[in-house]
Amino acid sequence: MPRASARLTQKMAMVCVWATGAITVFALLVIIGYTLYRGLPHVGWSFLTTPPRGGTSGAGGISTVIVATLYLMGLTLVILVPLGVGAAVYLAEYAPDNRLTRLIRFGTEVLAGVPSIVFGMFGFALLVIALHFKFSILSGALTLVCLLLPTLIRTSEEAIKAVPRSYREAALALGATKWQTTWRVTLPAAIAGIATGIILCIGRAMGETAALYVTMGGTTALPTSLLSSGRTLAVHLYYLATVTNNLDGAFAVGVILIIVIVVTNSITTWLSQRFRGRMAGGA
Repeated sequence: MPRASARLTQKMAMVCVWATGAITVFALLVIIGYTLYRGLPHVGWSFLTTPPRGGTSGAGGISTVIVATLYLMGLTLVILVPLGVGAAVYLAEYAPDNRLTRLIRFGTEVLAGVPSIVFGMFGFALLVIALHFKFSILSGALTLVCLLLPTLIRTSEEAIKAVPRSYREAALALGATKWQTTWRVTLPAAIAGIATGIILCIGRAMGETAALYVTMGGTTALPTSLLSSGRTLAVHLYYLATVTNNLDGAFAVGVILIIVIVVTNSITTWLSQRFRGRMAGGA
């Protein structure tokens, strides 16, 4: 009887796990499918190559919005990835276990749960006003770095800690230094988890509106430098759906946003695999 009860419990647990997974995937497919159904008919070449006309009509395309989004994401990743991964490597491999490091980990966990508008107001006060960066791509990117850094540090640190200790011991036994072991053995083994953290950060950055609305501004003009103001796809979608009530245009922007996220995540995964292969091959 105990075995039969345990098997029944295991089967019920597996059914619940598969059911929750299926419901989640189904909800995701419904959202994406409805967005594509409403938005694809309004996506065309002119929509992608003409700038928004502004005003309350919500007319025009999204060419300048796409450019501003790519500039913002590129600058954010260039700053975020080295800082986040570097801090994770230090905390996982080099930092001693003392009160300071425990305080740092506690601080990153707390900051990861702070609402984005708080980071937006911080960026507005420090970057826009105090440092005179004004409403610009630079202000928005630095604000996103502050917003996403705790998430990337924690996910990367956990990925590095998940690498078996035997990998490190084998490399050290062969005469490798601590840094050679970290660079050639630990990081290649943890690159999949680190890439997952980067993808999560990209998705959150792509969908961010509140923090960017108060730091990057909302102009539809083509940005000419990092100190130019701009409007991201998510902010433009919010503007079309709420201010102009142009729902067709909002769904069309949603389609482009989904495509950009999928393409960006695919490129990130491909680069992480190549990075892992090159580091492992050069070991």
